[in-house]
Amino acid sequence: MRYGPKTIAAVAVFAGVATMASAADLNGAGGTAIYPVLSVWAQTYQQKTGNKVNYQAIGSGGGVAQIKAKTVDFANTDKPLTHDELTAAGLVQFPQVVISIVPVVNLPGIKSGDLVLDGPTLANIFLGKITKWNDAAIKKLNPKAKLPETAILVAHRSDGSGTTFNFTDYLGKVSPEWKSQVGSDTAVQWPVGVGGKGNAGVAATVQQAAGSIGYVEYAYAKQNNLVAADLINAAGKRVKPTMEAFDSAAAHADFSKVQDFRLILTDQPGAKSWPITAATFMLLRTDADVAKNRDILKFLDYALRQGQADAKKLDYVPFPDVTIKQIEVSWKATLKAWP
Repeated sequence: MRYGPKTIAAVAVFAGVATMASAADLNGAGGTAIYPVLSVWAQTYQQKTGNKVNYQAIGSGGGVAQIKAKTVDFANTDKPLTHDELTAAGLVQFPQVVISIVPVVNLPGIKSGDLVLDGPTLANIFLGKITKWNDAAIKKLNPKAKLPETAILVAHRSDGSGTTFNFTDYLGKVSPEWKSQVGSDTAVQWPVGVGGKGNAGVAATVQQAAGSIGYVEYAYAKQNNLVAADLINAAGKRVKPTMEAFDSAAAHADFSKVQDFRLILTDQPGAKSWPITAATFMLLRTDADVAKNRDILKFLDYALRQGQADAKKLDYVPFPDVTIKQIEVSWKATLKAWP
């Protein structure tokens, strides 16, 4: 199943009428990074059970706001909340799948695998310090590539975005200047560039504008045939955005040592690890109707266990059984709605 930016936006808008749906429907909102696989899970789950899952792909910030306002049954965020934030809002969180974020470019004559960037160079592009594609720093990394003297157009998210949180978290880890001047959050003061709403908006900007660079969840790059750049990882190795590289980074996700599953997975060690991966999280209310929460958990458990093949097809990394069991134990302890 393939989704272009316009299709994703259209489905997300349609999902926005969730408040008019029947009481038996499950209504969620949040990050756009999970949307390609969540839409597949929802479609298959409805075919199997007859239960409908409506989801508004409005960004992590919007999802958090809606679950706090009690206007949706569940939310998704790529930026995990702190324990104090969860407690104050009456929420619980748990991971659903691992996403991977990739830099994508639109350069005539350059295809996926032709271009490699390291962290400091990527940060300097988004800082506006590197403004041409034939800059010495990019040429040094790509001595054989035919780099044009084209101005770089930076494309970034305009909405509150967990994808942005993880991308800027990575930039802060590889660039002290980025960390001190811009920082990391779902929304930052971008030094340069143009904004697009959602992963789909950034993908569309890069598709349409020659000389552009942006960042998207890998499924959007794959489905829209965008050119993804390779990266130099924490071990100093060049890695391509592949399932093997995503798996290698995700293997470091040990949720047993953190509170509320709050774990950041950017810049993981390992010669094969992709540098910008993240767990994406689901949020539920502790004061919600127990039967409603149980219906939501049945869907999310289906996705965790039976939706792994669909996740892998779209290059998301599903969790191993030990992590799924940790998640299910947390449901029983915090929501009283499982099994």
